[in-house]
Amino acid sequence: MRRGCISLGNIKCDECKRTILYPERYLAIQEDSINRTLCKDCCLSKGLAKEESSKDGRDTTFLLGD
Repeated sequence: MRRGCISLGNIKCDECKRTILYPERYLAIQEDSINRTLCKDCCLSKGLAKEESSKDGRDTTFLLGD
């Protein structure tokens, strides 16, 4: 299961080991009994998120489907 979340400041990315600061968004992935946390940049590089341009600016959409 994948969930898009907002950091409270005490989260680390399991891929790049960077601290995800408040109020950055991240992706929580639960597969079998393994939990992983990925920052927005790692999700974009792995194809798990995409940036979309709109009239007001840039939005990031996490792809939550398996």
